[in-house]
Amino acid sequence: MKQISDQTTGQKQGFKLDISSGYFKNGGVDVMAFDDIYPAGHQSGVSIIMHGNRVATNGDIRFEPTPGQWQPVPKQEERYINEEENTIIANLSYPDPDGHLKGFNPMIYPDFQFRYQVTVKGEGEAVIVTADLDRPIPKEYEGKLCFNLELFPGSLFGKPWIMDDKQGIFPRQPNGPTQKMSSNFERSGSFEGVEEKADKQHLSGGNKGYSPIVADDIVAKPYAVGKRLVVRPEDPYNRITIESKTAPLKLYDGRMNHNNGWFVVSSEVPAGATKQAVCWVITPNVVKDWLYQPVVQVSQVGYHPAQPKMAVIELDQRDRERHEAVLYQITENGAVQIASAKAQEWGSFLRYQYLIFDFSSVQDEGLYQVRYGASESAIFRIAGDIYDRGVWQPVLEYFLPVQMCHMRVNEKYRVWHGLCHNDDARMAPVNHIHFDGYAQGPSTLTKYQPGETVPGLNVGGWHDAGDFDLRVESQAGEAYILAAAYEEFQVNYDATTVDQQNKVVEIHQPDGKNDILQQIEHGILTVVAGYRALGRLYRGIIANDLRQYVLMGDSAAMTAGIIGDEDDRWVFTEDNPERELMTASQLAGSARALRGFNDTLSDQALEAAVKLYDDTKVSKDAVREAKVHAAVELYLTTHEQKYKDFLLAETEFIVQHIKKLGWIIARVDAALESEEFTKAIRTGLWSLEEESAKLCKETPYGIPYRPYIWGAGWNIQMLGFRHYFLHKAYPDIFGPELIYHALDFVLGCHPGSNTASFASGVGAKSTTIAYGLNRADWSYVPGGVVSGTALIRPDFPELLDFPFLWQQKEYVLGGGSSNYMFLVLAAGHMLKED
Repeated sequence: MKQISDQTTGQKQGFKLDISSGYFKNGGVDVMAFDDIYPAGHQSGVSIIMHGNRVATNGDIRFEPTPGQWQPVPKQEERYINEEENTIIANLSYPDPDGHLKGFNPMIYPDFQFRYQVTVKGEGEAVIVTADLDRPIPKEYEGKLCFNLELFPGSLFGKPWIMDDKQGIFPRQPNGPTQKMSSNFERSGSFEGVEEKADKQHLSGGNKGYSPIVADDIVAKPYAVGKRLVVRPEDPYNRITIESKTAPLKLYDGRMNHNNGWFVVSSEVPAGATKQAVCWVITPNVVKDWLYQPVVQVSQVGYHPAQPKMAVIELDQRDRERHEAVLYQITENGAVQIASAKAQEWGSFLRYQYLIFDFSSVQDEGLYQVRYGASESAIFRIAGDIYDRGVWQPVLEYFLPVQMCHMRVNEKYRVWHGLCHNDDARMAPVNHIHFDGYAQGPSTLTKYQPGETVPGLNVGGWHDAGDFDLRVESQAGEAYILAAAYEEFQVNYDATTVDQQNKVVEIHQPDGKNDILQQIEHGILTVVAGYRALGRLYRGIIANDLRQYVLMGDSAAMTAGIIGDEDDRWVFTEDNPERELMTASQLAGSARALRGFNDTLSDQALEAAVKLYDDTKVSKDAVREAKVHAAVELYLTTHEQKYKDFLLAETEFIVQHIKKLGWIIARVDAALESEEFTKAIRTGLWSLEEESAKLCKETPYGIPYRPYIWGAGWNIQMLGFRHYFLHKAYPDIFGPELIYHALDFVLGCHPGSNTASFASGVGAKSTTIAYGLNRADWSYVPGGVVSGTALIRPDFPELLDFPFLWQQKEYVLGGGSSNYMFLVLAAGHMLKED
């Protein structure tokens, strides 16, 4: 039989530690070690990137073979790089005192305390991974404590593996049988000096069945056990071989007990072992002379004729060949070349080299495509009506209606979800730390006792992405951004029926009412209802049980709908002056939009805003900034002199904090009619513009962008939203370019090989696998905008087609989609004005 050559012969470089990047390189394969510290998000420990794709991660010691987001993770202490020895060394320990029964995502750590060291060494075509423990493992953790490496499932479905003399295909769904194991929960620790704030029994669901935090008692039976595993043997670009020199390897399916799990290669720490308790030889196949294929990044929607237009071309740093960038128009008879030019060298950013192809001079309407060598962009339009249909509208048509809480949401034959949470909500217990970061102090701060039903909370609000909770900042914040869009651009759009009386939504069934006003109303209803029932703002309304919290699918299934029973969501309160004043500003801004549509709710929102403004004490600069924001919106709504007087008296403070307050003051400056105030503000704004311009030059995308673990799309949209007000009020200082660049970034002109629009269902290629209520189906909600391309530290931009990575694919309220919608409207408005 003739073997297909993968052209690896002659590749002699081997894995060498690159000091500047801090990881091992061998041609087109990189091995990173303990740069990332985010195991819950599948990015930590030993990670492997092969020929432009991350294939494995989370190589580290864990207490179970298939851990999920709620299982204990180690505390990383020191990380050393030794160029001479060609090694990376990390020192770690269990438990992490900051994670044991406290904080956000509290975990329950087993009672075994130990320290260990992981050494990753480049040795020819392989990397050797060893783990040394400071003590042998107790007998009760034999078969539990193990070294794992997680394999990305999205690229493995239907692909082969070989373990010794056994073969198999990675399945689309996890397949039984299962096997029982003793749970670490039975041996949970109590550690000296570690204050336990969360309730262990409550976290575990009281042993009433499956609990995500006790998910190690039933796991999948391994698909295979052996000493040598080859993943993707048929594909030279993805073939990776793992050999264990100690305990046998086991190939698990982590999705059996966590829907968001990955495939896992695992080997147990042997009894009595300390030195080299784990020793793996990992050999990723390296394709000779491989180079990253150039990626042509453009807006997946397209451009208005008068809009700046540029394609960003992303290249391998080693790629010395240069081609002309060519713009083609797609006609009835095929592609016709319109323009070509040598793309401008921009420079290095992250791990790539970048070129810029500016084709702003092309203004004829039509279909276009940019090509560079063998690479090509998506086909996009240039048209005067580019933003008039199917770009911002899906936010109003789909996303916001689908996220509506306390409603049944229909779309013709389809039911997105049933009437949900109509039993909201019971008062949260005091001195309670919730698993999603909520905290109820020693008092409920209201007249209601813990466990008592608070009447009137089963109205309004939107589910915050897949978590189904209602945070006051996401509710009021979303309504505020929508109100700003309504005020600025006179949005009048009707495609949906919203029946508040019968709690029914009908998508694509117009009811003669402006959809954007109905959505503002829905957001303000929950905030005002909470304020009037509790006598203060709620912090949030959220599932009280972890099993409820991880629900995927129909939100109506979360509770039984019976008021006062134990499955009802909890409502939390807090004493947070900054948030109270921020909400006051959002209520005041929304109250203006609701005038003439729902005057009663408008009056109630304004009344709450005034009371919050008057009663909240200023204790620090952040609170003072929030009070300025509240005063701006209250003045715009009421025109009362006291708010104007306050703002003028705060001139010096505002100038000192112009970075945060500039866009807010831009909304009110002209209305204050004070030349002295305007002069002072403008002085501060010049320095703000200079800083912004400097940051914009740091990336090829023309926006301030410093990648982090979480995708930056939401922050970039927010920046564009705020910049609009600066540009509108001070066009001589702030140009419009940042608004266009921010929009292009979200719509596909962003780093990495996945150039999908972050806005689901918008553009030629968009994010149609996302972290929303239907993520279990690997699906999406049109108009939802995901967090976007994230950073695998130190330098790899990534947007995986995988629905369970919240840091890349999550939808949220409070700006995620509404800021995007505002950006599109702003771009369309400015271009039509020109």
